[in-house]
Amino acid sequence: MPLLTRIRGPRDLDRLSLEELDQLAGEIRTFLVDAVSKTGGHLGPNLGVVELTIALHRVFESPKDKVLWDTGHQSYVHKLLTGRQDFSRLKMKGGLSGYPAQAESEHDVIENSHASTVLGWADGIAKANQLKKRDSHVVAVIGDGALTGGMAWEALNNIAEAKDRPLVIVVNDNERSYAPTIGGLANHLATLRTTDGYERFLARTKDILDRTPVVGKPLYETLHGAKKGLKDFIAPQGMFEDLGLKYVGPIDGHDIEALESALARAKRFGGPVIVHCLTEKGRGYQPALQDEADRFHGIGPIHPDTGLPIKASGADWTSVFGDEMVELGKEREDIVAITAAMLQPVGLKKFADTFPDRIYDVGIAEQHGAVSAAGLAHAGVHPVFAVYATFLNRAFDQVLMDVALHKCGVTFVLDRAGVTGTDGASHNGMWDMSILQVVPGLRLAAPRDADQVRAQLREAVAVEDAPTVVRFSKGAVGPAVPAVGRVGGMDVLREPGTDRPDVLLVSVGALAPMCLEIAGLLDKQGISTTVVDPRWVKPVDEAMAPLAERHRVVVTVEDNSRVGGVGSAVAQALRDAGVDLPLRDFGIPPRFLDHASRAEVMAEIGLTAPDIARQVTGLVAKLDGRFDRTADEVDAVEPARD
Repeated sequence: MPLLTRIRGPRDLDRLSLEELDQLAGEIRTFLVDAVSKTGGHLGPNLGVVELTIALHRVFESPKDKVLWDTGHQSYVHKLLTGRQDFSRLKMKGGLSGYPAQAESEHDVIENSHASTVLGWADGIAKANQLKKRDSHVVAVIGDGALTGGMAWEALNNIAEAKDRPLVIVVNDNERSYAPTIGGLANHLATLRTTDGYERFLARTKDILDRTPVVGKPLYETLHGAKKGLKDFIAPQGMFEDLGLKYVGPIDGHDIEALESALARAKRFGGPVIVHCLTEKGRGYQPALQDEADRFHGIGPIHPDTGLPIKASGADWTSVFGDEMVELGKEREDIVAITAAMLQPVGLKKFADTFPDRIYDVGIAEQHGAVSAAGLAHAGVHPVFAVYATFLNRAFDQVLMDVALHKCGVTFVLDRAGVTGTDGASHNGMWDMSILQVVPGLRLAAPRDADQVRAQLREAVAVEDAPTVVRFSKGAVGPAVPAVGRVGGMDVLREPGTDRPDVLLVSVGALAPMCLEIAGLLDKQGISTTVVDPRWVKPVDEAMAPLAERHRVVVTVEDNSRVGGVGSAVAQALRDAGVDLPLRDFGIPPRFLDHASRAEVMAEIGLTAPDIARQVTGLVAKLDGRFDRTADEVDAVEPARD
């Protein structure tokens, strides 16, 4: 009987021998490759933390002790060891989340899969434990990539202040976030990794002392806990200890016995301790190890034997942007690119290969990336900062006060805008068009197809006196949606065929095909519709109000929160222009959305063509009823209009 099937909770690990634990680690890797190859998910990160997760749950007592993960994509092994072994619907509706989820287990705490937050959480929980006199521990597992985020260092500064507050920080150092980790911190960790004299000295000492009766083990523990004097004699002093944090390591992150020893010492210490673990992303799976780009960080369904995708994917929004960036780079030497530790996911790998001196990876530090972009623009170049839409939330103040206030020509390209689906609540890009509405001078484009991505990216980088934003969806880009005319700067996608149409349908971005479907459904109900794509949704085009005035009702459809989104901006523009018309805005409700496919999420929130067409039909029917009842009265008191 496989050992994994006997693990229903962390305490089931206690009765296993070291040999059985090694066997369990092998079974877990086999399980992960088999399960994740069917569903897709974060494979490489989890293959790298198998032994570390086993050791954590052997030494600490979850859920009494809080084990926190940053980021949560490395929590699959944690799920397996806490009783969740049905991965058949991983990241699908009704199945396991790809991240920790409080609704799934009492062992899960942080659901947010945005990096660099775990140390702040741990600091807060540790403070509360001390205040309430709890004897429980807090363990924060953070990747070396997440340590490039400024929030991590803000938290470390606070954690180091309390010498008597128990908190164990486990640095999972695999030299990577998505891609290889960069920056000064990465170089420092590399020094610690390659300076192994201290650990080799202790390993040799342990062999000798293990054979020494009575005093051997206590003496070894004393040596391993020695203060900086001994360590400085053998290895360079670490910056962690300079911060006032006890440092243990580097530890082989695939040696369960060594991990348990280090974690147990850290647990006993009674104050903040950093345990530095060296792990290998993708360990045990050759296709992942051979993937130099990101070690199978996140995959779709693959053939488990070869690691090759089961089906070839078509052109996606990201690659369209990436290819156009290369063309722009060839035409303009002043264009540079910025990424926050996501060179390949946001499509900048080709640009980096072509222009290696014009790409800046700032690490998981979106705030710094935005401010640095302002400096670049001020100094005469045009930066393009490509980032997931949901991650731009973290740099809002910098967009507002550093880029916009200083009228800097910076282009932000937001990938995975709108409903992304399977990655869950924290990855849906559903806030950008709301929060950016309040930024003075900012211009925001929502391309509807690949042609518009290319065109609007070029329009964006031509602006040198204000921030510009280009946002697009996740996944495959559909066929081109041609315009049949233009009003102001807006593309007309469908003409109504009558001089007095019923509905002006404002289509935002990638929802253009759905909006054309809505118009077709309305047409079958005898409701005439004009469909327009504003292209630039901020500011609202000056032609919008006079165009709306020729219709009876205005409908906006966007894959963004309804609160403060494009619909709200259009409504305000119409009010300001004195155009008093019924307006209905369709978008994402102001709530966090559970993980499911994009289509399932859209159906759940009513953002589908039949749902919208049904509601618009009802609205027009009500207008018709009111018009019929009051027509004679209106004619009696008001002369007919031309």
